[in-house]
Amino acid sequence: MALFFPSYAPRALCTRLLIFTSCLTLLLFLYTLSYSSSSSSFSLSSLRSSFSSSSSSSWDSWSSSSTNNEPFDSSKSCTPSEYSSGQWMYAPRTTNRSRLEDPRRDTLEFAGFQGCASSREFLWHLASDNEAQWDRFPRVSSWKWDLSETSCAQTDPSSQSGSGMRDLEDEKNKRQLVTDLVQKGGWLVLGDSITEGHFFSISCLLYPHVVATPDYVKNHYFDRAWPQNLYLNPDSPLVTENQLSYPAGFNMTETPLVTFRRIDLLLSLDELRDLHHQKHSEPTDFTLFSEEAIWTMSPSEYISDIFLSPLPQANYANLIVSTAGHWTTTMFGGYSNETDKEGVQHHGEGIDGLIAFFGEAMAYWADFVQKALNNDENGVVLADGTRLRRQAMVRAYLPGHEDCHDHRDPWKEIEPMKWNWYNWGSIWKFNEVFETLLTDSKYPDIHFLAIDRPARLRPDAHATGDCLHIMAGAGVLEGWTEYIWHYVTYLTRERRKM
Repeated sequence: MALFFPSYAPRALCTRLLIFTSCLTLLLFLYTLSYSSSSSSFSLSSLRSSFSSSSSSSWDSWSSSSTNNEPFDSSKSCTPSEYSSGQWMYAPRTTNRSRLEDPRRDTLEFAGFQGCASSREFLWHLASDNEAQWDRFPRVSSWKWDLSETSCAQTDPSSQSGSGMRDLEDEKNKRQLVTDLVQKGGWLVLGDSITEGHFFSISCLLYPHVVATPDYVKNHYFDRAWPQNLYLNPDSPLVTENQLSYPAGFNMTETPLVTFRRIDLLLSLDELRDLHHQKHSEPTDFTLFSEEAIWTMSPSEYISDIFLSPLPQANYANLIVSTAGHWTTTMFGGYSNETDKEGVQHHGEGIDGLIAFFGEAMAYWADFVQKALNNDENGVVLADGTRLRRQAMVRAYLPGHEDCHDHRDPWKEIEPMKWNWYNWGSIWKFNEVFETLLTDSKYPDIHFLAIDRPARLRPDAHATGDCLHIMAGAGVLEGWTEYIWHYVTYLTRERRKM
């Protein structure tokens, strides 16, 4: 049965009350909304901020072991010149040993190394192969590069002794560098025996997380020109505890993290002969090179066939080179203006002429490398599948120190040379030529690292047999690694996006 409401006064009153109540409710709602608009706006803003902060925080904590570049932080922009403005500070490690007795065990302990992956000339690299110089230890291994008075001091607040860099004696940092080499790409390190010493030092810094090839204990006759590699150690906790992600195609036993190749001149002898013939008028009997031993290679080989090799053969992100030591008028005999061992007087242009040719040769090299990087469409593969542009760095070369084995402490300032052995007195000119060349904007992916000053202040830190090579464990070579890692992490990432 249908319900029926007759039309009379109580019904009309109810209708009016219903309309009035609805209007009042609407007015109260609008007033509340107006009153709380600023508060609501703040809440939404806070929500966005909270979400952004949370996301950023999560990203930052993950990115330290991720494959992507870290958010830019201008406080971490320590440039090569700023890094080089520090001083050596005495900072002995805690040890119960006051002198060197066991050349292997003690030098590793004094240097803060757990061991070294490379087996090539082990004691020579650690400068413990000559008992007559054991009195240097442990003092020679007790210095830190101090940046506390420079703008680099705050780049890493957790660093020890005011170094400003991530200290690779810290196990956390050591694991992080290995992680970066796996997930962000490896290093191809090219140069002469000074650079070989740097490679040996890296093998100590990253031990036991890396293994090295070849094994010079099993066969010490391996040629200097053969590659030396560091690979991820399958027994490293980074592997056994599943702390790593890998780029697609990465092979633990095939993909090197760091490779050293002995390349003294950066160009082949034939390339240099051809370039010299193009640039200079040569007498009919002109011979550019002497018979001095040399190890070198064309960039057409080590760039195309090595540096740009795809996974699993390689996954290099950074090319690190250094040259000048073998650019002498002895090696480049056509430039000699001296009397040789046979008493023959030569009439070449001398060291200044050779430096000018060095500039022409390095321009040729830089043109080749930059073009190869421009044409590289693949880039380095990161663990998350993204890719970045590869890049090259030129580390400033070093002269030696005359009478180095008479010294037992660092210098405060670089002291002048007395005799200018070899080309040592002109090394700064070679560095200046290369650095000036790379300021040209047409070389955006090649960077000059003028980080030679820490080594220039360490006459006490040489190998036992000469005054040019730097020992591992004195802090010089280790500082190169810490700074290069800092540089590629913080100073170049924005340019590398593909």
